[in-house]
Amino acid sequence: MRILLSRAGRALPVVVAAAALAAVTALPVATATAAAAAAADSPVASAAVGDEAPYIVTVHKDVDPSTVARMVGASPDYVYRTALHGFSARLSPGQVAALHVIPGVESVQEDGGVSSFGTAG
Repeated sequence: MRILLSRAGRALPVVVAAAALAAVTALPVATATAAAAAAADSPVASAAVGDEAPYIVTVHKDVDPSTVARMVGASPDYVYRTALHGFSARLSPGQVAALHVIPGVESVQEDGGVSSFGTAG
């Protein structure tokens, strides 16, 4: 079934993309200030502001993962199209925030190590 969209409906993705790009540009300054304040109060050393962490991003099956990555300026390490539909990439806090407002993005999860060794509960 094909749905015809009005002009306003076709313009919505462009508006959302512009808002996401504005968020990517504006958020690092606010994040840097908050992180610096938290680091000053915390006895534990934290990662430097601006460091990127590995993330796995899943998107709706009708959305191209590579396009979403380009929208936030990310370079995917891998694009998933079989078991998952999304990509993995090293992302800044601003890019993570921008991904949360893009329609079609289902989840943004920090990638972490997994181990089968541990105590059984």
